[in-house]
Amino acid sequence: MVHDEVTAQPSGNVDLVRSIYTAWERGDWSSAEWAHPEIEYSIADGPTPGTWIGLAEMAEALRNWLSAWENYRVTVDEFREVDEERVLVFIRRSGRGKTSGLELAQMPTQGATVLHLRRGKVMQLVAYADRDHALAALGLKD
Repeated sequence: MVHDEVTAQPSGNVDLVRSIYTAWERGDWSSAEWAHPEIEYSIADGPTPGTWIGLAEMAEALRNWLSAWENYRVTVDEFREVDEERVLVFIRRSGRGKTSGLELAQMPTQGATVLHLRRGKVMQLVAYADRDHALAALGLKD
C-alpha cells in the first residue's frame, strides 16, 4: 500500500481521508464516524449514478453496491489536497460481479473520489468511475 505524499505536511483533512481509505483498503466499510450526519453521498457517473442524503441513505447505497460484488476492494494511488476543504483521491477498484462473474480488472478501474470536509467531518463524498470526470468537475488537469 504505497501512497504518494500530498505535501511535506498534509492537512488534518488529508489525514482523516487517509484513515478512511486505510479501512476501506482492508475491506472494512463498517465505520461512518468520519461522516457528518447529513452527508451528501453521490455517484457522479458509471452504471449507478445517484445522490443520497444522510448516514442511513449512504449506508444503504453502499450496502447495495457492495452486495453486488465478491471481494470488492479499493486501492489508493494518490491523495491530493485540492483546497482547505476538499481532498481528491485517485483509486483503483477490484472485485468480481456476483451475478455476472465479471472481474473489475476487465473494465476501466481507475476512479476518483472527492471528499468535502468541514470541522473534521466529511460533508460530501462524490465518487467518479472516471478520473477525468473528477478532474473536470474540479476544474483541474492531471
